[in-house]
Amino acid sequence: MTNHVSSCMTVEYLLADGDGLLRSPNLNALRMFDASARHLNFRIAAEELNLTQGAVAQQVRRLEAELGFQLFHRKSRGLALTETGRSYHKPIRRGLAIIEDATHKLRPESAGITLSVTPSFAAKWLVPRLAEFALAHPDIDVNTIASDGLADFQSDGIDIAVRQGRAPFGDGLRVDLLSPLELCAVCSPSYARQVGKIGQIEDFTKLQLIQDGHNHWDRLLEDAGTTAQHRILQFNQTALAMDAAANGQGITLAPRLLFGAELAQGKLVELWHDTRANQGGYYAVQPINRKPNPGRDVVVNWLLAEARNAGAEESKINRSNA
Repeated sequence: MTNHVSSCMTVEYLLADGDGLLRSPNLNALRMFDASARHLNFRIAAEELNLTQGAVAQQVRRLEAELGFQLFHRKSRGLALTETGRSYHKPIRRGLAIIEDATHKLRPESAGITLSVTPSFAAKWLVPRLAEFALAHPDIDVNTIASDGLADFQSDGIDIAVRQGRAPFGDGLRVDLLSPLELCAVCSPSYARQVGKIGQIEDFTKLQLIQDGHNHWDRLLEDAGTTAQHRILQFNQTALAMDAAANGQGITLAPRLLFGAELAQGKLVELWHDTRANQGGYYAVQPINRKPNPGRDVVVNWLLAEARNAGAEESKINRSNA
């Protein structure tokens, strides 16, 4: 009986302020207690909270001292909740969940958007523009994943994918055209001076050609009923083929959207453009059945606007070079 009265008096004393009113424990201490109770390990709780193990253990000990109850049994390999700790954790977890839910409603899903793009689109188009997006939308974190693989909106947590292809892409998807493919033959200015004027596709067959994993030269020459006279220099990425062309190693076929910067900087010049219909394009793709997400809409609208602006800038460059 004496121990029970002593414990109650300790709790009452430590949780009372100067006016005799009960005060709540520190919220951070409760978060650390909750994480420790869920993982039954101070180290793992510290990793979750981005704190040191010592800081978490110390706050939990301080909480136990304030409450006047032991919440954990310390074991050689982790923790075990005491009976008091177990009964105390249940309402604490519910309370923290209410706080987390309320905070989440103030900062909805738009706070973080996962964008999947191809490596070449990322390197040649997206990355140079991301800093401006961050300045304009500091409340939206864009996590960019560069991959040539198909985006799995369910298992990979992808919000938006940008891919090269031809519509339609399948049921249940919203598809926005960023830019037609508009394949163009480009090379360095020095190589262009060696080549001279290109009048027809057959003129390319005797030149050094460069292609990426889409094998655009193979398809174009096959459609024209001809073949290259030299071995075509092969890369798996469009960006690498463009870099090789900019370094004077030959001529590559590249989507117009991707070489605007090199064109403006004088690293690449356009020799010829493909006028065949239905070449496809670059599309922003997202599932239709997702719940509303203002941040996702902002990113898609920004991509569309930037693609339009890039096209307008390139038209100015082409007119000035004409």
